[in-house]
Amino acid sequence: MRQRYLALLSMFASLPAMAITFQTRLENVEWKVEGDQFECRLVQPIADFGSGEFVQRAGEGAVFSLRSSSRLLGRGSATLLAAAAPWQPGRGDISLGSVRMGSGDTLFNSSQGQASRLIGGLIEGRSTVIRTFSGETGRPTEVRVLPVKFSQGYTDFQACTSKLLAMNFDQVSRTQVGFPGGGNDLDAAAKRRLDTILAYMKADPSVNHVELDGHSDNSGNRLTNRDMSRRRALAVMDYLKAAGVPEADIVMRFHGEQYPIAPNTNATNRALNRRVNIQLSRVPVAEKPAVAPEAVQQAPVPASQQAPAQPGPAQAKPPAQL
Repeated sequence: MRQRYLALLSMFASLPAMAITFQTRLENVEWKVEGDQFECRLVQPIADFGSGEFVQRAGEGAVFSLRSSSRLLGRGSATLLAAAAPWQPGRGDISLGSVRMGSGDTLFNSSQGQASRLIGGLIEGRSTVIRTFSGETGRPTEVRVLPVKFSQGYTDFQACTSKLLAMNFDQVSRTQVGFPGGGNDLDAAAKRRLDTILAYMKADPSVNHVELDGHSDNSGNRLTNRDMSRRRALAVMDYLKAAGVPEADIVMRFHGEQYPIAPNTNATNRALNRRVNIQLSRVPVAEKPAVAPEAVQQAPVPASQQAPAQPGPAQAKPPAQL
């Protein structure tokens, strides 16, 4: 009898510790949609843990983020699954690979491909599961995002993402317009890109500084190339000004053929070099360069208020400005 008891005790001692699972009770599951023109979030709060969120920024696809202020999962890798429900016999879990856990409030961000498959799984009734064997508990731990009420939440999320801007700040802050056909006229593609930039600046008034750098290929001589790069930058500047961007917020430079992005060895590369680079930034008003005193236009002083002229030596006439 004693030997049998010891055998059973040894068997149970060899089993892995029971996993700790974090999930919200079915009756309390909810999906919240938050967002604006810059970013949309589809959030399921997870009881006693944090939240699972699908996040889509303007100009990008959705990713899945796991957020928590606790350190229960620890650092290291975890397995990401689209897990079949118990009431779906014959369907196995789908492994979407591993993710690396971080130490901040956002424990990880999935790839866009993983997020797309998780969304497809939730539509099919699968749970999003994060499973790890590390952390403060020292036991296997998993976090579950449940598919309950997902259909309506996802519909609301799609309504939000349909209103996102075409590009986010990281994308729009460093871009360019090309002049593939030569000359300095803006073609349809260039105008579309500038309209995208203008839409972002309208949505985010804190973006208040634009730098334009005009470039050319090496087809002409140095002077004509420099002038062409100037006229291209000026065409972009005029387009922005016509749409309401103050000239004081724009800095324009032109470089001719000096900075190619491709060797000027064939027609395709030369077309790439005919461009205007555009950089946007947020400059605090106090840091924006002041207008030079000599550039300020002074209002004429009425003759009745002018001080009488003082006798003195004749002043030399300044040279004419070319």
